[in-house]
Amino acid sequence: MPHNDHHDDHEHHAEHGGASWELAVKATLHCLTGCAIGEILGMVVGTALGWGNVPTMVLAIALAFLFGYSLTLFAVRRAGLDLSSAIRVALAADTVSIAVMELVDNAIVTLTPGAMEAQLSDGLFWSTLLGGFVVAFVITTPVNKWMIGRGKGHAVAHAHH
Repeated sequence: MPHNDHHDDHEHHAEHGGASWELAVKATLHCLTGCAIGEILGMVVGTALGWGNVPTMVLAIALAFLFGYSLTLFAVRRAGLDLSSAIRVALAADTVSIAVMELVDNAIVTLTPGAMEAQLSDGLFWSTLLGGFVVAFVITTPVNKWMIGRGKGHAVAHAHH
């Protein structure tokens, strides 16, 4: 009997304390959507205007956070939260996810030879940027799974849907 009691406790913990991979993937795709919109927009604007690498990356990262937060902000506002509460939820839900995604994606762009000098018309520009998103998604999904399983990250936003 003690073995069954332990097993039941384990099942209870997994059912209530963990997060499914499906939920983690959905949360990461949500984050990736906002990040990608902001990042691509920032890279396109900075590159088209002939800005240097640092200002272009700063703009891209700032826009990635802005668009990432905005997607959650709009969703929880539609669910009835006031603006102040919605901002707190968006910050709690997305900050770590966006930060990990941006760190990985920008590291890949920075470390890929020639990517920082590539222009909008170069395949290297787009393949590095999109490849960085894929790697960032793969790395960020387990982070989101871990956070959601502990009631953090996107779990905060899901409580308001």
